[in-house]
Amino acid sequence: MIKSLVKKGEYFDSVSLMIVGKDVAQMDNVLDATVVMATQENKSILKTAGLYLDEFEKYDDTDLLIVIKSDHEDKFDEIFENVDNLLSEIRNKKDDQGTFTPKSLDGAIQFQPDSNIALISIAGRYAGAEAMKALKHGLNVMLFSDNVPLETEIELKIYAHANDLLMMGPDCGTAIINGIPLAFSNVVNRGNIGIIAASGTGLQEVSSIISEEGFGISQAIGTGGRDIKEQVGGIMFISSLEALKNDENTKIIVLVSKPPHPTVLKKINDKLKEISKPVVSIFLGADSRLVKEGGAVAAKTLEEAALLACAISDEVEISKVNEFLEERRTSYGSIVDKEIKKISSGRKYLRGLFSGGTLCDETQIILKKDIENIFSNRASDEKFALSDSWISKEHTLVDLGEDEFTVGRLHPMMDFDLRNKRILQEAKDKETAIILFDLVLGYGANIDPIGEILPIINKAQTIAPDISFICSVTGTEQDPQDKNKVIEMLEKNDILVMPSNAAAAEIVNLIIRNINK
Repeated sequence: MIKSLVKKGEYFDSVSLMIVGKDVAQMDNVLDATVVMATQENKSILKTAGLYLDEFEKYDDTDLLIVIKSDHEDKFDEIFENVDNLLSEIRNKKDDQGTFTPKSLDGAIQFQPDSNIALISIAGRYAGAEAMKALKHGLNVMLFSDNVPLETEIELKIYAHANDLLMMGPDCGTAIINGIPLAFSNVVNRGNIGIIAASGTGLQEVSSIISEEGFGISQAIGTGGRDIKEQVGGIMFISSLEALKNDENTKIIVLVSKPPHPTVLKKINDKLKEISKPVVSIFLGADSRLVKEGGAVAAKTLEEAALLACAISDEVEISKVNEFLEERRTSYGSIVDKEIKKISSGRKYLRGLFSGGTLCDETQIILKKDIENIFSNRASDEKFALSDSWISKEHTLVDLGEDEFTVGRLHPMMDFDLRNKRILQEAKDKETAIILFDLVLGYGANIDPIGEILPIINKAQTIAPDISFICSVTGTEQDPQDKNKVIEMLEKNDILVMPSNAAAAEIVNLIIRNINK
């Protein structure tokens, strides 16, 4: 039975609802539960999860939906009373640290006048005004918020560029400035490699691999994904290049993004000609000949870009990187054979569930070399765009960090609830052969990824013991979650862990090709 309790006009932020939702799901007599605001996106999720009731249509995103599935009708009143208590506790919780928390940007500046950067994370419709206020106070800005109008972004970046300030974002999820990790970022070594990225998870993947190889990061500047589009014109990408050109601690520069608009790429290449420092670029899916026009060394994957930067830093011939990667590929045979033995006849499709959008993009690019039909909510070709992102079709790669999944919810790097539900959904599909997923560690990410995802994968393995689970882990052993411990636990539970996102895509490609044969 499914019953609901609706609280009209009662707003709770997504962090509070995640905490309450987890507690509710663990209550006695609860088979499934969701505590969310009544946004259209959340209603879609409820429909997919089989928890939707027709009455929800009359509620909107200012109303709170509490939905409980139980097989004990006499327990619903008790369950709802317990949920009420949890909501009351979290709303009335006081800061027990005794610290002063300013309520406005002006108050924060008065309290801490020597600050030179503001990290802004509020609703997109208000974020632009606060960012401009910070810039006018002489602060560099990292704007984590998304759903900021394009014209607002352009205005902010023009002002920042004219005043020699960094305007990172909107939708900038990762940066490391002078060794300080901001938002979603990893604990990496300090070093001489600077990164500019229009991709948060791309930046995390590259910086983590560099650090795990024993090298380090001088600066890692995020620009926000729209910066490289024609309308914005690469304003912050160019400003960041100028900053790293002048940074004495940066000896090598790595550029990370999807292919910039041709007019923006020309600006980048023109700027690179002014820079004497070696530059490695990974513009995922771009024509390498166009990239090389600025004198950069072009990489084909995020991992290759990281390894090339390490080789240059170590003064090793860069051809050694390709030799290493090619030698590793030739060793995949036994791994492929082992995974194929798990997969029953009739299972033939890949289902990729990503928290990192760039990792999803990179996987598509690698797989498309040999696999034609790959559907996605981030498809570059409209004919392969999923008509419904909640339902997989043939080979499917889904970025669960897209706006359609995150409006009114936490990012999937923090809240695993949606992906967990999707893992079980894919396991029940008789044609699913491989479930591919990423785990992105570091600050901001879920502090207990194993505790969150492993029980679900174990349940999925019980439902479908003839599916291959393959994973890549972005992070370092210094991260709060400890990459090595995470990998150890995954491998103990019969999950194949590859050393990078690119390597995971390559092994999946080989498995799918062999299944098709």
